[in-house]
Parts: sequence; C-alpha cells; structure tokens
Amino acid sequence: MTTPAGSTTPTPTATPTTTPLRIGLLGTGPWARNTQAPALAAHPGVELSGVWGRRAEAADVLAAAHGTRAYTGEAGIDALLEASDAVAFALPPDIQAPLAVRAAEAGCHILMDKPVATTVEGARAVAEAAAKAEVASVVFCTLRFAPETAAWIAEQAAVGGWFTARAQWLGSLYAEGSASEYADSPWRREKGGLWDVGPHALSVLIPVLGEVTELTAARGPADTTHLILRHSSGASSTVTLGLSAPPAAAGMDIELRGAHGTAAIPGWDGAETAFRGAVDALAEAVRTGVPHTCDARFGLRLTELLAEAETQAGQHGGLTRVRGRVRAG
Repeated sequence: MTTPAGSTTPTPTATPTTTPLRIGLLGTGPWARNTQAPALAAHPGVELSGVWGRRAEAADVLAAAHGTRAYTGEAGIDALLEASDAVAFALPPDIQAPLAVRAAEAGCHILMDKPVATTVEGARAVAEAAAKAEVASVVFCTLRFAPETAAWIAEQAAVGGWFTARAQWLGSLYAEGSASEYADSPWRREKGGLWDVGPHALSVLIPVLGEVTELTAARGPADTTHLILRHSSGASSTVTLGLSAPPAAAGMDIELRGAHGTAAIPGWDGAETAFRGAVDALAEAVRTGVPHTCDARFGLRLTELLAEAETQAGQHGGLTRVRGRVRAG
C-alpha cells in the first residue's frame, strides 16, 4: 500500500491527444470492481493511474487486479490527484461531491457517478468548482452513454413532436430473498429508487422532451416514487421509480408517444460498455474544451429535481388524507 507522507498541491495537467489520459479511480466497492476499474484498465486511450480506497486492503486487491498503484488515506488522495489528469468516482454521492470539488480545484477533470450529490448545495459546489477550474466533467447516467440507448435518445430528440412519455424503472434490490451485493449500500437503502434510478430516467426524458417545468411527486409502496412532469416542449411524462418491487415485477421501460407514433427504448450491452462511452465523452471534452451535455451542470439540475420530488413525496405528494381516503390537497 502506498500512502505518501505529507500532502502536495497538484497543478492542472494538459493532456496531449497523442498520449493516454491518466485517470485515477476513487472507490473500491462493487461498482468499482465490476464496472469502472475493468473499463478504465481496458480502455486504449486511458492509463489507469491508481486506485484509492478507504480500506487499504481493498485498494491493494483492486489495484493489483488491474496492474496499477494503490492509495489510501488523505495523503493518498492528494497523491492520486497529482498522478492523474482526471479522476473517476465510485463512491456514495455525498462522499463523492466534496472529493469532486477537491479534484477540480487540483486541476483534475472529473467523471462522476449519478447522482452527483443528494443535496442541492453539494451538487452546486461541484458545478461551480468545475467551472471555476475550467476542467471537464461528465456524470455517468448509463443510458446517455450506452451506444444503443444514446443513439436512440439522439434520434428521438431529432424527431420531435412527442405528446407524452412513460418511464418505469423498478428494481428488486430490496425484495425478499435478494442476494445483490448492491443491497449493502447504505445510501441506496436510505434514499431509495428516486435517487438511485431517478437520474437515469430523467437523463433520457429531458433531452427528448425538454427541460422540466412542473413536477409533482407522490409515494408508492415501499420505496417507490411516482412523478408527473411537464416539459418545455409542452409534453408531459410519468415516471415510476423503485428498488423494492417483487422480482417478477422488476424491469425498465421507457416509451414515447407523439405525432409519429410510439417509440420504446432499446436494450443495451451492460454498464461496462456504457462507462467506456462516458470515458470517451470526457476525453472528447478535454480535447475540445466543449462541455458535454451530461456534465456537472446537468448533474446539478438532476439533483434539484430529485430534491424537489423528495420533498413533495415526503409530504404525501400534495395529497391530503380525509377519513381514511385521499383527496387532492
């Protein structure tokens, strides 16, 4: 385990297009092991510059598996930032956000998981730090970077004329008998499907239907949340999100209806392929200086919408209980 004594003050590093982009990874959990680390290590345009973990043993194991250096502790964060042009995050959102600010201030480009943060203040700090430091940023919303779904989103946005849309993302992570290793995630258990899969649904609907101008939220069974949205195009959409559905009811579907008929989102080839697409998007933003549309600013907007939905759903979504029944408040 490498934990250099003392801290350093990294300076921004220009990355020539002819050399690999040095990307460090912060995090050693299931998402890092199964997606980020393999994608970064295999990417032809990337040098995996190191892995940082809170637990030294976990960092050692993951770094060794991909032929790179392990870091831990506060000094390890500084050392990894100094050794990197960019950093990718596989951490809980409210641990990710302040570290993303720290990385931006050190001159590193940032590739973040969704949501950027679960507070508007945290997400805004990241967006402002990235803008001030003039570093590139990308938020990894899977469907925006998987080749199949990214192409579909672009196609439907170009078609236009959409009247309404329906999105359902129901996982069974917390259903009885679930053995998923992601079920051990404290932040997912606390925040539920709204924050875990809500960014995915919104990241598809907004580029196709336009900015959200009105939002209504209500609670469903277990951690399920229902959203009704109006968009700047005039279209409306409904969204159902949850992580506690019975296994037989779990699944994802997004369907658009409009002047040209209907369109359903296609399947995609897994998270690792999508993450490679996010790496490509970050590298392009670094090379050109043109911000990606799914950047820290977009991540801030997602957090604003999810925070508003959480507030409404916590207040029964604007519904009032009267004599055992529910009526509009």
